[in-house]
Amino acid sequence: MGKKNKLQRFAENLTFDNLFQYSYEEVIKGFPYRGKWNQFFGNNNKIVLELACGKGEYTVGLARKYPNANFIGVDIKGARMWRGLKTAQEEGLKNVAFIRTRINLIEYFFAQNEVDEIWITFPDPQVKESREKKRLTSPQFLKLYTNFLKPEGIIHLKTDGILLYDYTREVIEEGGHMLLYANEDIYGSDLKNEVTGIQTFYEKKWLSYQTKIRYLKFQLNPELFSANMPEDGKQKRFF
Repeated sequence: MGKKNKLQRFAENLTFDNLFQYSYEEVIKGFPYRGKWNQFFGNNNKIVLELACGKGEYTVGLARKYPNANFIGVDIKGARMWRGLKTAQEEGLKNVAFIRTRINLIEYFFAQNEVDEIWITFPDPQVKESREKKRLTSPQFLKLYTNFLKPEGIIHLKTDGILLYDYTREVIEEGGHMLLYANEDIYGSDLKNEVTGIQTFYEKKWLSYQTKIRYLKFQLNPELFSANMPEDGKQKRFF
């Protein structure tokens, strides 16, 4: 994408009332809808996040399928996010929002037990061992999610990368998390739901190369949540 197109998209992003983008200093001071997303959406429906949402295909696709739930895409790439914002506006989807931020700051946008579900769709696999902590399913990130995910909340991972898939399975097993479902080739199986019914830009790209698409569904070890709440009732920050 050319610089001119990016600038045009950044400018149009400023016109969307369902996009939230703040400087680091503003985020630290306090996000106005933290713990109050029901006020933004005007309902008490469940909240589902798509982390590393890219163009927001899952955020928008799930919002179409489940109008009685609220969906929020999170990414740092504003030019990509523009597509999801534009589509949501064109289709009049009122249960969609986007946050432009780094995911390690996500806890500043949501209060304890405010999020019901997390989708992680085709994230950067961070293949170098030195970047393991940056994988969105690393133990560090899973601990971070306990700051806002409900204890019974579900995490979905959809990826083309065998490294990230195997790594996440190891993290689930070693961390005592509950694996609910695993599939190493979703399109070679009889799985028929939003896992196969919604495809991202990168998913279509990898499918054109006949790459297998893998999927994991799991819940976090309940002990992580209890460890996250000290006696004074204030949540611990992990990074």
